[in-house]
Amino acid sequence: MAIKLPILYARHLFISVLIRDLAYQELSEQLKMQSKTLLGIICIVSLISVQAVLAQEDQFEEVVVWGRSLDLLGVADSASQGIVGYADFSTRPMSRVGELVEVTPGMIATQHSGAGKANQYFLRGFNLDHGTDFSTFFDGMPVNLRTHGHGQGYMDLNFIIPEIIERIEFQKGPYFADTGDFSLAGSNSMKTHDSLDEGFTELTLGSRDEVRFVTANSFNTTDSTWLYALEHHQSNGFYDLEQDLRKLNGLLKYTGNIGGVPSRITLSAYDSNWTSTDQIPLRAVSNGLLDRFGHIDPDLGGESHRYSVTGNFNLSESWDLDLYASTYYLSLINNFTYLLNDPINGDEFEQEDERRLFGGSLRNATEMELFGINVRRTYGVDVRYDDINELNLFNTVSQHRIESVREDEAEEISTGVFAELQFRLSEALRTTLGIRYDYYHGEVNALRQQNSGSDGDALWQPNLGLAYRLNGNLELYANYGHGFHSNDIRAAVTTIDPNSGNATESLDIIVKGKGSEIGFRYDTLKGFNFSAAYYTLQLDSELVFVGDAGTTEASNPSRRRGIELNSFWEINDYLVLDVSGTKSDGHFLGLPSYANAIPDAQDLVFGAGLTYTGLGNGWTSSIRVRHFGDSALTADEAVEKDSSTLVNLGISYTQGNWEIGLDVLNLLDAEDDDIAYWFESQLHGEISPIEDIHFHPVEPRTLRVLLKYKL
Repeated sequence: MAIKLPILYARHLFISVLIRDLAYQELSEQLKMQSKTLLGIICIVSLISVQAVLAQEDQFEEVVVWGRSLDLLGVADSASQGIVGYADFSTRPMSRVGELVEVTPGMIATQHSGAGKANQYFLRGFNLDHGTDFSTFFDGMPVNLRTHGHGQGYMDLNFIIPEIIERIEFQKGPYFADTGDFSLAGSNSMKTHDSLDEGFTELTLGSRDEVRFVTANSFNTTDSTWLYALEHHQSNGFYDLEQDLRKLNGLLKYTGNIGGVPSRITLSAYDSNWTSTDQIPLRAVSNGLLDRFGHIDPDLGGESHRYSVTGNFNLSESWDLDLYASTYYLSLINNFTYLLNDPINGDEFEQEDERRLFGGSLRNATEMELFGINVRRTYGVDVRYDDINELNLFNTVSQHRIESVREDEAEEISTGVFAELQFRLSEALRTTLGIRYDYYHGEVNALRQQNSGSDGDALWQPNLGLAYRLNGNLELYANYGHGFHSNDIRAAVTTIDPNSGNATESLDIIVKGKGSEIGFRYDTLKGFNFSAAYYTLQLDSELVFVGDAGTTEASNPSRRRGIELNSFWEINDYLVLDVSGTKSDGHFLGLPSYANAIPDAQDLVFGAGLTYTGLGNGWTSSIRVRHFGDSALTADEAVEKDSSTLVNLGISYTQGNWEIGLDVLNLLDAEDDDIAYWFESQLHGEISPIEDIHFHPVEPRTLRVLLKYKL
């Protein structure tokens, strides 16, 4: 009681302040009346609930399950491995679906363009672009797209409905034989619910005409379970140019037996279109031509769809089979440099990608004895085929194509074979030995015949891990491994720069890397855990294919090292605190120390969240802070991006089948930048190119009111 009452009174006071000072200023005219009513209900119910808490004994035995509190001692193979899920998602205020990856400690998702585009990701001092060195799997299907029209490893999460994700298993570093391409910095695997404890219909109304409708439920038949979910999301955003986002998502999942085999079949469908406000030059804001939310080119935006089917089959106690098929399309119009390359028509361009994707993996996991030692043996194979029939780059004016820069078709197939043995040498000591072999082959049919051709590449990747259980609460880890990310297959066969017509060197398909990590995990088994890891990671080359320009650009090798801290604490039945922080240092190799900084390599990331779950009194609230450190924008560190700190708040009250909620994103209304770059551009009236910071601002304080009915 001593803890509950101050929190409730503080919350009631805070809601009153929000209603008075924020709500009616921020919401659009169209939504004011609806939101006033809902906010008023929240305030009234909040005040009444104080009396209910004073009179209420603990009558409920409700249990909140936190994925982050699961005991991983003796289970995890590294200090930076983990599981997130269950209540971890439902209490977290999120501004966009891409922030699902931020449940991985130290991971950041930002955006420099429209809401329908893949996010920009950061982890362990990497600017991962749209996913080059971090991979995601959705019910066994790889999300990252290789040889993509916009960027290698393009990881667009917009087809995911967050409420349907049951858990996310994540791991960092190239220490795991079962993950291959795009997994040097880390990877995660998202699993959807097989069934829902309660179906629901949810309506969210937000600032600037934002409307999101989600409904989901599951039902049982004689020998199976069916789950469905539908999402509609529309928003105009906070920029001077309305983003006119329209997104539709659908999911249907079957869980049951097929021919006596336990099976899960998931169908998902996604369709979206939007208008973009891309990053803008700082000088245009400084001299008054634009405000922070202005735009240069009003014709930017895109459309995309992804339709997929995945199948997960438990063939036996030791054999698992995953299969997937997907069809995908993206048309994206950008203009980063304005009049730099073409003073007459401008530099607007369109990237187009259309493909079919097929693949699967087969895995065996068995416990056995070898020379009297308990051994867990895992081996398997994964195969993937990308059939890309549109891989195009056009110069455009007002979204109309005026010139073809690239019109390519490509096929890419890969096979990965892996094996891993984990020896339990004693009750305390485990050691893991693994090996992986990947073979890639691709063929390009280009409009410019000199850029057509085929190529292949292969790589062996060993990994080693040690885990030592020091006592009942503490486990120590050491890991080492090799990994890779693939290059765009066009980079391997291109001989002529499609923009300049000059000869260019081709690149290897596979870029090798290696990493190591030492750390520990401490778990009291009573709601508190803490982990720490020191890591190093070295790459033969940073991102090498520039999809925005349709050409290749090799970089020097690089090396990163850093330390990560992560903790989770169930303070009591009502309060949960999680804190994570990463400090890293990275630089290019082979360059002088005054010119070897890696642009956009963030060196400090900090995140924390305090969550209150009232159990019997119906209240849930969460406040989260995310700090994104400053970073060099040039190799000599003469230009830097400032740090940013965002605070998000979510509050909800449940009564019976109804739930009312309020999210306040960017609570402190910070005027920070989501992303910033340093490059040349040329505006109308400028007689020559100018190097400048080009930035995309974070959205201002945003209100969302939620009304949910549990079916």
